[in-house]
Amino acid sequence: MSLHDQATRLLHLHQDTHLLTVVNVWDPISAKVVADEPSTTALATASHSIAASFGYEDGENIPLELHLQAIERIVGATDLPVSADLEGGYGDAGDTVRRAIGVGVVGANLEDRLRPLDEAVANVRAAVKAGEAEGIPFVLNARTDAFVRGGKRSAEENLADAVTRGKAYLDAGAPVVFVPGLLDEAQVTTLVDAFGPQRLTLIAVPGSLPLARLQELGVARVSYGPFSQRVALMALQDLVRDVHAGGGLPAEVRPLN
Repeated sequence: MSLHDQATRLLHLHQDTHLLTVVNVWDPISAKVVADEPSTTALATASHSIAASFGYEDGENIPLELHLQAIERIVGATDLPVSADLEGGYGDAGDTVRRAIGVGVVGANLEDRLRPLDEAVANVRAAVKAGEAEGIPFVLNARTDAFVRGGKRSAEENLADAVTRGKAYLDAGAPVVFVPGLLDEAQVTTLVDAFGPQRLTLIAVPGSLPLARLQELGVARVSYGPFSQRVALMALQDLVRDVHAGGGLPAEVRPLN
């Protein structure tokens, strides 16, 4: 598919009433493993996982050039549409999105980090305009950190802020809004009611609502962030412990297709 067709496909996957699930990847082999599963329809990178694979802490500590090179290698490992986690935009959301499109991505997460609302909205507008300038319906997953950076605020204050920020990002052109955190059903319902069906995206964390229920509530997408890498590394850690304890490989070691 052309870049335009991939972007259109990714947008439709978010708009479909069937919940889009994306198990995040961080390098070409993880991308290939996830993409080769028949039910996988799109890929998303995890900035935390990419940074960790190069020895960096999350939070734009990995240089943008290196980050984009890693994303480009992931794009090259699949024919599926790829959305990239671009953290907070590296100081220039529009240019960072432009450069990401240049390596083949057709969507992105963009964190607001609880910046002042006018600044956060300006970043969303810049990212949307970058997609328009490249001639594609870029799928900006505008993230508000109302819950994960809410600090000592009450849950009610975090929810109200998420609603305000999310609606502003939708008005600025983002097709979907990402609200990470451990949210209960009432909170998810409030957000879907505020944004509209198939406009809210979430991250799965231990204790999250079941996927089937999130689909019923009108959530567009659920991603897995750094947890997919953690699960993979837990399996490696278990192997190391078994070997040091005198064991070895598990009885079933499947070849990768």
